[in-house]
Amino acid sequence: MLQVDFDEGALARLRVARGADPLWETVLSLHLLQTGQESLAYDGWRREVRGALHRTGLADDVRALMPLCPPTGYFPDFLTPGRGDLDLEDGVDRVRSTPRRRLVTELSRLCTDLRGPVPRSVRWVATGDATALRWLGSTLRRYHAVAVAPYLPAICARAGADRARRTEAVLGGGAEALLADYAELPGWRRQATRLAAPYPERRLLRLRGRPLTLVPGFFCVRAPLVLVDESLPLVLVHPLPPAPGWLPRLRAGTARPSVAQLIGASRARMLETLGTPMTTTALAAALSLAPSTASRHAAVLREAGLVAAHREGNRVLHRRTALGGALLDGAAPAAGAAPYAPRGAR
Repeated sequence: MLQVDFDEGALARLRVARGADPLWETVLSLHLLQTGQESLAYDGWRREVRGALHRTGLADDVRALMPLCPPTGYFPDFLTPGRGDLDLEDGVDRVRSTPRRRLVTELSRLCTDLRGPVPRSVRWVATGDATALRWLGSTLRRYHAVAVAPYLPAICARAGADRARRTEAVLGGGAEALLADYAELPGWRRQATRLAAPYPERRLLRLRGRPLTLVPGFFCVRAPLVLVDESLPLVLVHPLPPAPGWLPRLRAGTARPSVAQLIGASRARMLETLGTPMTTTALAAALSLAPSTASRHAAVLREAGLVAAHREGNRVLHRRTALGGALLDGAAPAAGAAPYAPRGAR
């Protein structure tokens, strides 16, 4: 059982994330990929992702990543630096910038829970070697493109509905009503100034005047998650799983009929996916397209003003424009809307 102690004034500092966090979803989905939990909701997703990992040649790297993200017990805090406030690239940059002392501390703790020899990938990352950290960042990014990015329409819709519900609770009854609303999650309850939730061990989280951010987790099942190191910014990721049958509905609705008829099914799917910035390589992996095909589709969407390209370092990121979003929504773009929203804008 996890108990969160809301001391005096803590409710005023309670925050709700703007949406799902890319790296939390990446790590949580990797947990699910290694288990058979919630088979009704996620088995179809598992089959799709495993197939995509083999098609893209990513399976070996993801197998090497798995010991860093075991599905039970401890996994390192440095893998999830966000609180719903970072996009994927910023999150990966923070992971790659983890100081070696912290790598050693957290991976040593991980090794105490492992049975048998320490996996090579864990030893390599613990060295803090620049090549190892580049591999880690690249593998997280590429895995996200296969296991999370293609499902963003469902993830964003679920997280958006959750935030709308929490907002309504706050507007109707303030922070007290917000806390009461979270107490309605399955197995959660409020006990005076404490919020109690299912957890694999007994733990009391004291806020001590610090803000707590609540983040919805599409791939979080059964129990919430918190960081082990309480000196880090406080975050509580709570389950927000999909309803059974979500994947067939997503597949049926990914290419919206009117948009698909206008620009083609593949380009409509690409436009859906580009709610967050992605490289051509990531787009190709997410949509199971050849890189050359993904590049051609992105070029057509860019020429139509539906997608914009933004160079960042040696990478070119594509993102849906306001006009592209309006096309998907079947509405006129807002007056004065910028054609390209800078990375990280919401």
